[in-house]
Amino acid sequence: MLQLRLFFIALQFFTRLPIPRWVGFQPDWLHQASRYFPLVGLVVAALTSAVYWLAALVLPPAVAVLLSTAAGIYATGAFHEDGFADACDGLGGGMTRERVLEIMKDSRIGAYGAIGILLLLAVKCATLAHLPALSVVAALCVAHPVSRLMAASLIWRMEYARAEGKAKPMAERMSGAEFLIAAGCCVPPILLATYSGWLDWRQLGIGLAAMALVTLWFARKLRQRLGGYTGDCLGAVQQLTEAAFYLSVLARWS
Repeated sequence: MLQLRLFFIALQFFTRLPIPRWVGFQPDWLHQASRYFPLVGLVVAALTSAVYWLAALVLPPAVAVLLSTAAGIYATGAFHEDGFADACDGLGGGMTRERVLEIMKDSRIGAYGAIGILLLLAVKCATLAHLPALSVVAALCVAHPVSRLMAASLIWRMEYARAEGKAKPMAERMSGAEFLIAAGCCVPPILLATYSGWLDWRQLGIGLAAMALVTLWFARKLRQRLGGYTGDCLGAVQQLTEAAFYLSVLARWS
């Protein structure tokens, strides 16, 4: 029952989806809920895949992808997209650690953030629109949970860069066991995508490798610039690795 509560807490934190009233809340649950971030991604993937599949029955692929993307953004409240935009503004416009953190905390979006998020969304939508329908469904089902696993890896291996912040309650470093639980949540969609034939093992391998490399590159940048991560950085990792997976799958398919 505790594990179910932790999943619902993670779902409530990262999406707008309603959760049962009996779940309740205790402050320490939010930290423990980090193990289920990829499972939240699987819920988002199921929603976006369903919207894409239904739309693709009657609409062109590009329109179906746009509707699917819009559904994902609505379900999450643009939580990760907002973090990516803030990270673009901070890392692009700040010269010192203090200035970067100050810019990230500002609710207003700047030129770096606006340009960055528009280009990222364009890349994701254009990439998915060029894939076969079944490959799109498989890519969504793999990319959403694994990209959140990549974000969780920062919590696992890095320090939180702020004294306070909206992600501070979950910023205590994950244990190895908790990270293994998070990784285990990614196994079912990976196996389904592979054994169904919707993605071949080469596409999957290249895509997962690209996600890991992007995470390592961004983590190194964060260590140099901030000495750790923030909640916005977690959103940026999720968005960057999701896009990297789609691009890798399309490159291999082409």
